[in-house]
Amino acid sequence: MRSETIARKTAETDIKLTINLDGGESVINTGCGFLDHMLTLFSFHGGFGLSVSCKGDTEVDYHHTVEDVGIVLGQAIRACLGGSGAINRYGSVILPMDEALVLVAVDISGRPFLAYSAEIPAQKVGDFDTELTEEFMLALTRSLGCTLHIRQLAGKNSHHIIEAMFKALGRALRDAVKQSGGRVASTKGLLL
Repeated sequence: MRSETIARKTAETDIKLTINLDGGESVINTGCGFLDHMLTLFSFHGGFGLSVSCKGDTEVDYHHTVEDVGIVLGQAIRACLGGSGAINRYGSVILPMDEALVLVAVDISGRPFLAYSAEIPAQKVGDFDTELTEEFMLALTRSLGCTLHIRQLAGKNSHHIIEAMFKALGRALRDAVKQSGGRVASTKGLLL
């Protein structure tokens, strides 16, 4: 089983996260209800077991919690993969969520890059600042060391657009982290 636990404590957050790339239970409590919902969707659609506990300075806002959970999630996925690179490497999906349509493509290459193109109409979904979606994706991209493209193709409902992103991210990563039977998906012979 490819599983890893990462703990990270700063002056702003205290996080413990466990991910199992090959499945399992998910228990998520970040202190941000909307982020919990999105991570639940991510883990379900990725087929990942995910346990997240975060105590953050949510009295300020959710920025540090969202960004730091993204950092730790990326670190944990990278640690699960080790240095072998014997994975599919690539994954992509176009996912509809009612009127929203989102494309997500990932390359686990060791080269962090985020191309994020979305026009989320509302500034907030509940008490969640929608601009934090991009912050989460950027933190994940950097700490995992992947190239990630997210493109909103359609959508008017902010919740639906963000939900489609997280579901699509889970499905794209599920494909990218599949084991390739020992073959490294690079002519260089090395990933990450």
